[in-house]
Amino acid sequence: MTAFIPFRVSPRTDIPRPKNALPLAGSAHVWWRDESAAQNPVCRARIMAPRVILPSLPSDRPLVMGIVNVTPDSFSDGGTADTLHSALARTRALVDAGADILDIGGESTRPGASVVPLVDEIARTAPVIAAIRAAGITTPISIDTRKAAVAEAALHAGADIVNDVSALGWDPDLARVTAEAGAPICLMHAQGTPQTMQSDPRYGDVLLEVYDYLARRMDYAVSKGIHPERIITDPGIGFGKTVQHNLTLLQGLALLHSLGAPILLGASRKGFIGAISGVQKASARMPGSLAVALSAAAQGAQIIRVHDVAETVQALALWRALTTEEDGK
Repeated sequence: MTAFIPFRVSPRTDIPRPKNALPLAGSAHVWWRDESAAQNPVCRARIMAPRVILPSLPSDRPLVMGIVNVTPDSFSDGGTADTLHSALARTRALVDAGADILDIGGESTRPGASVVPLVDEIARTAPVIAAIRAAGITTPISIDTRKAAVAEAALHAGADIVNDVSALGWDPDLARVTAEAGAPICLMHAQGTPQTMQSDPRYGDVLLEVYDYLARRMDYAVSKGIHPERIITDPGIGFGKTVQHNLTLLQGLALLHSLGAPILLGASRKGFIGAISGVQKASARMPGSLAVALSAAAQGAQIIRVHDVAETVQALALWRALTTEEDGK
């Protein structure tokens, strides 16, 4: 088993940087300062090593993952891209807006959602991915699924990444499919299933419990043949968490860097944003989603998963300009 010792890092986005600040995950734009960790070579390696998602993607800035839900019932945009034509149109729009990755999902995992039959989920996702590739779109694609057969069909159609909200806990064969493909996989924390997760979520210490869970699932993935550098982590905002749980995770997000894996943050338009802002309509929560995205970027998250790609790309461009030191000062 890998010893994942949690240690806090303090990202620094203020200018000028402290003289003893060190780079976080290969990025020149977010920095950390932790004297005890800085003296530990294992800690230094986990914190400072670049997080390469795919060779074609940059590792010196947060990546924007655009959501393409080919479902009739997703919480925010269900039914807007549930045909081949509409899914391809949304994909083109997201690519034009600057998406670094496209996340294709054929099963809603919103609170209370039902399990989609395997054949239906494959029919929703694989043809869309094949059509994207046939259209000459080369943007990396993530398949958002818990099921091995869905992932296998998607990877065959042209997907590059597996995004599993169950962290390999739903379908035991998904680890084999991912390992054989050599694909990166995102392991997400969730308490319960979509049917039960929001009934009464409880934790002793949500940040440490999520950390420990992800550490265990990373070890499990490696034991099944998945290379450690192919693993991405996700704290699972909104998956079995109260508003306060979500806020605690977002405030302490940088702790997850000591796992030594890229962090994906998916909070776009979620219910806690509406609860805090008073905005009930999910599609109207873009401003709150941007606030969370910028906070995640400031803590060094490598991937921001969003519905509103153009707005997020623009906000991150300004954030980077404001937090990047000029050479030769």
